[in-house]
Amino acid sequence: MPQLGESVAEGTIGKWLKKPGDHVAKYEPLLEVITDKVNAEVPSPYEGVLKEILVEEGATVPNNAEIAVIEEGAGAAASPAPAGAAAPAATAPAGAAAPAAATGPATAAPAPEAPAPTLEPVKASPATPKPAPAPAPASMTATPALVGHGPAGSDERAVHEMAGNGDARMTPAVRRLLREHELTAAMIAGTGGGGRITREDVSDYIESQRTGKPVGRQDAAGGTAAAGGAALAPAPAAPSSPPRQPPTAAPTAPSGPAPARQLPAATVGPGITFPEGADEVLVPMTQMRKGIAAQMTRALQVPHAYVQMEVDVTNLARLRDREKGGYQAREGVSLSFVPFVIKAAAEALKRHPTLNAHWTDQGLVAKRRINIGVAVAVDDGLIVPVVRDVDQLSISGLNKAIADVSARARAGKLRIDDFGGGTFTVDNTGWLGTNMVMPIINVPEVAIVTMDKITKRPVVIETPDGDVFGVRQLMNMVLALDHRANDGAGGAALLRDIKAWLEGVGPETAIY
Repeated sequence: MPQLGESVAEGTIGKWLKKPGDHVAKYEPLLEVITDKVNAEVPSPYEGVLKEILVEEGATVPNNAEIAVIEEGAGAAASPAPAGAAAPAATAPAGAAAPAAATGPATAAPAPEAPAPTLEPVKASPATPKPAPAPAPASMTATPALVGHGPAGSDERAVHEMAGNGDARMTPAVRRLLREHELTAAMIAGTGGGGRITREDVSDYIESQRTGKPVGRQDAAGGTAAAGGAALAPAPAAPSSPPRQPPTAAPTAPSGPAPARQLPAATVGPGITFPEGADEVLVPMTQMRKGIAAQMTRALQVPHAYVQMEVDVTNLARLRDREKGGYQAREGVSLSFVPFVIKAAAEALKRHPTLNAHWTDQGLVAKRRINIGVAVAVDDGLIVPVVRDVDQLSISGLNKAIADVSARARAGKLRIDDFGGGTFTVDNTGWLGTNMVMPIINVPEVAIVTMDKITKRPVVIETPDGDVFGVRQLMNMVLALDHRANDGAGGAALLRDIKAWLEGVGPETAIY
């Protein structure tokens, strides 16, 4: 297991891209690993035959643990063909043939166009929740609407009687969520592309088990997609059963308690759906959020000090406005302000090496290379891939490197060399409209700078003829530093030099 970052102590096997018996070339992608925040493809360090997989998908192991065996050399060159032919035969009965045969009826059974077949189980289901708690997981209650030929959540049902597909694709975070709740993929019908099971599918299923009601999103036909997207025809019957069951609601108002007690399901944002009748919902922790929480807890143990300065970027904005049209036509990507700030930081860090460093228990470790992390917001969190040797790149080279790593980060296609080795971080929150952000250091680095929104403001400008008012484009910049490694004066000097470089940009500044 490779180490993906200085503070990363373990990794989770997301997906094996090769199977035993396959031939792998050196540096060919071998598996996907998920760490605190992101998936990354791990290349094979050797050329040979993958003889054995020691760690299954979804398992978490520490750095440097053995996860596979690769046979290299002359013996490996001769073995790919027979090994590759034998492997499918050995794995097909257990891993492919049985689930594939079971998948057909599973996908056809819950079709929304045929409500009649699903009515029979639902009519019998109100009696099932009471006698069926034993086979279900301890943390859940059986869901009447999800009962097929056995209690919902029970492993005693045959695979073809469950709503989902035992071979459905999912991320390692979703796989871990299933394990935490003692569920299997066959219990949940995935709503993602190609039947992929999403976190929302698992959350919907868990909530339906807890409340005993079908919970999900409305499909086009008006039915309810419950427990991961399986369309259920009997959903309209659910509101009619509660008035008969709870005796407490009857004395107040015979006809009106149901609307007052049963709040409609509501989706208030990405990943947040309040089930019918619920005032609150637990949002499960993803692997990324767990990693962010752990990293932020470590970071806030560091004594932070902050320095803020206002930077006049009027000339920089003019240069970018002049160049951006032609640049995009030539390079295929837009020209942003971030590479200018990274270039300014790189030049300033050369004069302040104690801020291009890592903090250790033994002291400060200054770094020769300037590798700057770029904070990238993704759907469910924040990651900081690294652009290396930024001082050796032009503005255009930096812009293309940032665009490339940001696109791969959002697509989940980062590589191992995109992580680790960062010596300083630049965070751009200005595109969200912020005016003053107090950033948190990406430990073990000792400093981070943030860019805020560029705004036009009236300022006093000194001229040979006296002071005059003018409209300038200004940007707040905040530098956070580890006060164990540097003092406020050192941080102010670094930010002053970044400011001076940015304010010194003019029409003659080279992009290439």
